[in-house]
Amino acid sequence: MSLPIPNGGARSESDEGPVLSKEQLAHLEERLLEERERALRGLDLFNEAAQANRAAGDSNLAAYTDHMADQGTEAMEREKAALFATKEGRYLYRLQEALRRLYRDPDNFGRCRATGRPIGFERLDALPHARYCIEHKRELEASGG
Repeated sequence: MSLPIPNGGARSESDEGPVLSKEQLAHLEERLLEERERALRGLDLFNEAAQANRAAGDSNLAAYTDHMADQGTEAMEREKAALFATKEGRYLYRLQEALRRLYRDPDNFGRCRATGRPIGFERLDALPHARYCIEHKRELEASGG
């Protein structure tokens, strides 16, 4: 008999019970919190750099025009920094979502959201915000998803 999983997958009755031990959950919580702190520090650095760039643009030297190549380089650096912040923001969101899943339903944390199968602890240790088991993730990548 299959039981429905809120995300649309199904699991068998034999899959009932916690996927991970309390020690493993504690370890993954610590990893998620460490990664979240690292991501927040990265975003803080971006914010400080953006503020410094704005302050430098307001200085007396800003009246002098730069060479077009210098302006292009500065624009490209601003674009790279914005892309970094966007990527780091998405990563932070994934970490926050993983922490929510962990706190809301610790017994099912570490279960593939698509298939209901357990996600290997080694995968979760390497990628603590993983939502899919490695088999399903490979299928998604093979199909271009």
